[in-house]
Amino acid sequence: MSTAGHCCHASKPKDEIPPINRRLAIMGGIFLAVLLISFLPPFDALNESLLSYLGIVWWAVLLGLVLGGIIDYFVPDGFVIRFLGKRNKMTLIHAVLAGFLMSACSHGILAIAIQLYKKGASVPAVITFLLASPWANLPMTVLLFGFFGWKALLFVVGAMVIALVTGIIFTVLDRFGLIEGPAKDVDEENVSWDRITNFDLRKSAKGVAIGFVALANMVLWWILIGILAASIIGAYIPEHWFMAYMGPNLTGMLVTLAFATVLEVCSEGTSPLAFEIFNKTAALGNPFVFLMAGVATDYTEIGLLWTNIGKRTAIWLPVVTVPQILLLGMWFNQLS
Repeated sequence: MSTAGHCCHASKPKDEIPPINRRLAIMGGIFLAVLLISFLPPFDALNESLLSYLGIVWWAVLLGLVLGGIIDYFVPDGFVIRFLGKRNKMTLIHAVLAGFLMSACSHGILAIAIQLYKKGASVPAVITFLLASPWANLPMTVLLFGFFGWKALLFVVGAMVIALVTGIIFTVLDRFGLIEGPAKDVDEENVSWDRITNFDLRKSAKGVAIGFVALANMVLWWILIGILAASIIGAYIPEHWFMAYMGPNLTGMLVTLAFATVLEVCSEGTSPLAFEIFNKTAALGNPFVFLMAGVATDYTEIGLLWTNIGKRTAIWLPVVTVPQILLLGMWFNQLS
């Protein structure tokens, strides 16, 4: 069993709301200081960029943390094991379908995915869920069709295919012990819904709050780092500069990949930028690489996987996904 999973369990009793940890307190302080400084006249561009990103992601991150707290308190571990804890293809299909039905962007989905891992979901299922959620989910499907018309279907199907193929590869890696195991071993028959059937408002609110704060301690400081980095780039790197270097060739896609790694904060926020890349380059593959690679190579996501699941899972994610994304991107460029 992976030792990395043990980092997910709080040392404080489950009936106590944990305090804000040092990493979140420090990063939160830095973020607040930068935000306050940005209101000074010389930093108008940074202020606009920061407020724009906050306006895009705050609801999704909050939703992810709340859903994570609800899952932690109400959903039995055995239920998660039954649908997402096994090592077979049906588990991966369940993960893709769960991702498709989720209405949160990549950073909101991260919180939910880590909570599912804590409850006993297998690593291949968690990775499949992560890859399917931001770009194949139902609200994003509608948004992408609004921007790209019928061509958005290629993006959605492409995201699902990459999610499933990656899940299958991670299943093989799991069998050979090349990635971390589940956070805990749970009897899948141990499914009790007594916290719902015997609902108590006060206990439930406190239980959800415990899960909310514990999850925020794990993921929120990384999300703040991502928002700061993306805001600084958005404020001080001219849009036309990186549009000019994202041509419909391998070099252009590699540049797109590099920017996606830093700029990916929320799917709803970066989809208009992907459409702008399409308008400037007339290449369908480049916006696909921008959208999909932002999920697969985003350092916030990799950092969260590293600290909450393990370094092997974090390293294998871009190794497995990036070649698939580039190949599909090149094929989409040929279609366009």
